[in-house]
Amino acid sequence: MRTGLVAKKLGMSSMFTEQGERITLTFLQLEDCQVVGQKTDSRDGYNAVVLGSTLRKPSKVSKPMRKVFADAKVEPRALLKEFRVSESNLLDIGCEMKASHFRIGQFVDVTGRSIGKGFAGVMKRHNFRGLEASHGVSVSHRSHGSTGQCQDPGKVFKGKKMAGHMGDENVTIQNLRIVEVDDEKGIIIVSGNVPGSKGKYVSIKDAVKKAVTA
Repeated sequence: MRTGLVAKKLGMSSMFTEQGERITLTFLQLEDCQVVGQKTDSRDGYNAVVLGSTLRKPSKVSKPMRKVFADAKVEPRALLKEFRVSESNLLDIGCEMKASHFRIGQFVDVTGRSIGKGFAGVMKRHNFRGLEASHGVSVSHRSHGSTGQCQDPGKVFKGKKMAGHMGDENVTIQNLRIVEVDDEKGIIIVSGNVPGSKGKYVSIKDAVKKAVTA
């Protein structure tokens, strides 16, 4: 189990394959991604690597965090992310991470914060069909209809799909293929959609449902 990477979503584009198929592309960029901490099984009960991304002025970092970065002898970072790893894949503090950590053709899982949609109805939030356009239905064409039962059990069960807050939650998109990597510019291009808006940070990890080939 290897460490992942932290990257910023730059935007999206598309391209055509030699067979004429159009595929969607998402551009992700590494910003000073560096190992800033370690967790070991003997000390913490598990093995993990802590990555930092995007340099930050010391004056913009809290005093306790300045001490953490000073002890690790690395420059302060704006974002920290922990990745569980196997003992053989622990990386030294200060190790710089490159886009070539992933190979072209490899499958990855990308996790990010989805765009918030605010309060949404059931047709938008859960893809309900809505009620009839006529035949006695008035005013409530986009309502969810009945949600409970009669006297027994006489309640709405927990988890019932209803209107409510939509988006702004952690989402993982699995099995995205790496199309291109550029160490010089720190760019990783994946085929498919990635959660979040432009400028938001995402984490990239080896796909759990696809084996990493040598």
